[in-house]
Amino acid sequence: MATLTIKNIPEKLHKRLRESAAQHRRSINNEAISCLEKVLVTTREDPREFLAEVRAARARIPRAYLTEEFLRAAKNEGRP
Repeated sequence: MATLTIKNIPEKLHKRLRESAAQHRRSINNEAISCLEKVLVTTREDPREFLAEVRAARARIPRAYLTEEFLRAAKNEGRP
């Protein structure tokens, strides 16, 4: 494995990295690797595939047409 040394990290960024590492119960080094992986290794999803999945999910959900009258009646249901 390669070694990387990062110099002149702004104090606020170092503090945030240290806090994030503590939250995730990792060393600062492992947290930095995790952050780099999220940014650099993430694969981009094909927009056409994503839209196809969204359309398929929408097709499975029954449509509910709510009118103002229906909502008003539901809101007032059970009120004296």
